[in-house]
Amino acid sequence: MSGEEPVLYDERIWLDGCWDFFHHGHAGAMLQARQLGDELYVGVHSDEEILKHKGPSVMNSDERLAAVDACRWVTKSVPDAPYVTELPFIGKYNCRYVVHGDDITSDSNGEDCYRFVKQAGRFKVVKRTPSISTTDLVGRMLLCTKTHFITSLEKTLTGLEGHGTEQDRKAEGEAMMTRIRQYSTDEGGRDPGVDVFFWGASDAAKAEDSKEETGTFRQLLKGKGVRPGQRVVYVDGGFDLFSSGHIEFLRQVILAEEELAKKEGWYSKQAVDERVGKGADYGPVFVVAGVHDDRVINHWKGINYPIMNIYERGLCVLQCRYVNAVIFGAPFTPTKSYLTALPWGTPDAVYHGPTAFIPLSYDPYTAVKEMRLFREIPVHKFQDVNAGTIVQRILKSRDLYEERQRKKGVKAVGEAAQKEREVLEEEQRRKEEERGLGVSR
Repeated sequence: MSGEEPVLYDERIWLDGCWDFFHHGHAGAMLQARQLGDELYVGVHSDEEILKHKGPSVMNSDERLAAVDACRWVTKSVPDAPYVTELPFIGKYNCRYVVHGDDITSDSNGEDCYRFVKQAGRFKVVKRTPSISTTDLVGRMLLCTKTHFITSLEKTLTGLEGHGTEQDRKAEGEAMMTRIRQYSTDEGGRDPGVDVFFWGASDAAKAEDSKEETGTFRQLLKGKGVRPGQRVVYVDGGFDLFSSGHIEFLRQVILAEEELAKKEGWYSKQAVDERVGKGADYGPVFVVAGVHDDRVINHWKGINYPIMNIYERGLCVLQCRYVNAVIFGAPFTPTKSYLTALPWGTPDAVYHGPTAFIPLSYDPYTAVKEMRLFREIPVHKFQDVNAGTIVQRILKSRDLYEERQRKKGVKAVGEAAQKEREVLEEEQRRKEEERGLGVSR
């Protein structure tokens, strides 16, 4: 009967939001929500709803949905979720409880967006992730600050580098390490999932193509590792402002490998039954993502790129369902010495995408091509979305965006800061034109 009340499941959690240019604070909310149940349904507000209640979004609906779908802990994304969470709407998805951070979100009338859920006793609170927000990131873009840069993530995690007293640095390092461990968990958000390594070498080996070093791999966290029959593939990049351009590239890597596996009989009934008989089925590819240091990206891109530091970018990559291992401090040029020394052995392929962000005067994949490992992902609909284009969107709509921030009580950055950024971007663009071609990073 149409009038029947929907069946509600305690273990199916609902979480909704704008998820505008996705960062690890968003992922933190999703992780905490997933840990409260067995399934996580995530509502994504439409562009129109966000404009009506909050102001213009930086990323469009398709881009924001791609980010939510890529999160390892999300069971299902739900587009066009109402800005004010309604019981009948979440009832359609059989979710009993709604989760949100420990702040108040208001609609265009100034009323609590979760008032109906709270009145029904179906609201649960999770902690907001400290030291990261959309506002922080926009401030870095407009003010061109570099105080967020990390010289050595490994030393920062142990308290040897950072800000404040020795005690402050140690406490901050421990908190960061805890978060890395949490973001490395599997789909359930509880057990180890992603392998995490540091790569140590000279600055020249990390940033240039003139020095080839094997370097040293040091394991930070042990995940599930490579499973029998899986191909190991390598990707690398800055992954700054981790966006739909990065995400779609990683997704296409998975699809390309699945197509290869299909031809090799990976999905035959016999092969599937054999894997299930040994515990559980799994995919045919193990993706290793190398993440470049802050100074390496800044060496090539200038201004105050990366907007996110290596810790923040690393957390974004760790939470992505298309990644199985992360190497912090990966070299800009993957040499033969580096690739053959990878902890999982020489990869079966090295993938490169179509997104041009960092311009170079040389091809960093020369060794990869000589080893016949190079694979290129074709063009896709998000190929032009990267940190640079996101910064440009912010600059173009600064007035609208800052009006939105004023409503939150956030001090405006100002027109002078915007003009300074625009001048620096133009100077950098001219340098890049003189230097040569663009490379996906």
